[in-house]
Amino acid sequence: MSAIRRLGLAIAGFVVVLDQISKPLMRGWLSAGDIQLTSFLSLVKAWNHGVGFSLLTMTLPSGPYILSALALAIASGMTVWLLRVTRAIPAVALGLIIGGALGNVVDRLRLGAVFDFIDVHLGGYHWPAFNLADSALSVGVVLLIIDGLFDGGGKSKNPARLEG
Repeated sequence: MSAIRRLGLAIAGFVVVLDQISKPLMRGWLSAGDIQLTSFLSLVKAWNHGVGFSLLTMTLPSGPYILSALALAIASGMTVWLLRVTRAIPAVALGLIIGGALGNVVDRLRLGAVFDFIDVHLGGYHWPAFNLADSALSVGVVLLIIDGLFDGGGKSKNPARLEG
């Protein structure tokens, strides 16, 4: 296995470990209540029964299993993709996505919901609470988009090449 693929897998593992360390730590710190860090950032206790940013909320008893199966299918596809990449940026991005997805799957299967604790707000508007796994996943998606827009694997989209 190439060093780039190992890098992606190592990042995925690191994200899962860091995520799983941070959540119980934050639950403990927040047992006395929310913590206001700045005028726009707080630490809060929030349980997410959906996917990232509380989308697809499922309160059925089977909800955590359905969402976990979906996340595992996506993470599996991303892992296949990771095993085919030859460049560092997509490997890092895929590692972040895989690790973020798996970190939240652990919560869903173990606790029935995902613990979120980062609250970004401005005035009365609050972005949905999120956690480190969500952050890793989001950064990974942004990296993939940027890589696709500006590098795209080195494939030319020159119209002259298409004319044959």
